[in-house]
Amino acid sequence: MPKYNSPEFFKGKTLMITGGTGSFGTTVLKRFLSSDIEQIRIFSRDEKKQDDLRHELQAKYPDYSEKVRFFIGDVRDFNSIRDAVDGVDFIFHAAALKQVPSCEFFPVEAVKTNVLGTENMLNAAIQAKVKNVVCLSTDKAAYPINAMGISKAMMEKVIRANALRAAEKGGTVISCTRYGNVMCSRGSIIPLFIEQIKAGNPITITDPNMTRFLMNLDEAVDLVMFAFEHAKPGDLFVQKSDASTIGTLGKAVQQLFGDTGTKIIGARHGEKLYETLLTKEERVKAEDMGDYFRVTPDERGLNYDKYLATYGSLIEADEAYTSHNTNRLDVDGTVKKIMTTEYVNEQLQTMKER
Repeated sequence: MPKYNSPEFFKGKTLMITGGTGSFGTTVLKRFLSSDIEQIRIFSRDEKKQDDLRHELQAKYPDYSEKVRFFIGDVRDFNSIRDAVDGVDFIFHAAALKQVPSCEFFPVEAVKTNVLGTENMLNAAIQAKVKNVVCLSTDKAAYPINAMGISKAMMEKVIRANALRAAEKGGTVISCTRYGNVMCSRGSIIPLFIEQIKAGNPITITDPNMTRFLMNLDEAVDLVMFAFEHAKPGDLFVQKSDASTIGTLGKAVQQLFGDTGTKIIGARHGEKLYETLLTKEERVKAEDMGDYFRVTPDERGLNYDKYLATYGSLIEADEAYTSHNTNRLDVDGTVKKIMTTEYVNEQLQTMKER
């Protein structure tokens, strides 16, 4: 269940969601639909997905669908996003290229969307005097080894630089959230396992010993809502998350949907054995906020010499915060976790009705 519904400060305001037809975007949208927010703008480049979402809202949420406006555009195009942000109070920036293998083969495309697109969006938001922007990053940005993670790490640097620049002028508050694997988001592994089982095929596992953080979509949105409510310029927020091995995750899905066997296919391009949500360098200065960590930006300027007496030597924590050393779920715990997703429950219901 969501921890955070629409806070009071969203009442009568306008929210824009970039990448608004994706898994995150539509979950945020539905969280806000019945709230006191005045308008929600969906900004994305796929007119088919926008049309599908428009019809879904009209059919399922007829009393609220008029709150939603759709904008065709691309974060790569500054003018298209600049036109869309006029009158916006808050932005949830989810537009991204996020598939690790495809970014490995087309790394410049990842840079165009994840790095330059974020720069365009933030410049447009600052010019339009948007109150608050929260950007989505990923665990793959910490100690990145693949093109997607590197592009997201650079995106985080762009966010910090723009956040501090805007703060100097008393303008837009810009922050960032970093999250682990979001279960059942578009292109993720659980829907793939379920499709394979339904077809009577073995599930394909890259490496059963790989570990991954597990979040559901509501938890991902809760993290963003927490950032909207608590962020100071340049803050990075991370949710404490459970994890499991890919082998355990596969067994959990098969326990619910049937055991069709397992095929080990080896790691894909750019994959890690485990993911990192906080590096050693970040963890040593992270503030523990209960369910979340907050990492504040280094606000020193380029004239380093004058800071030496105050800051001294940089240090790092004994270990990073990773999917290997967080709470590790067994099969039963993983079953319970994946049952918190709407997608898994819908798929189980469909199987019962057949």
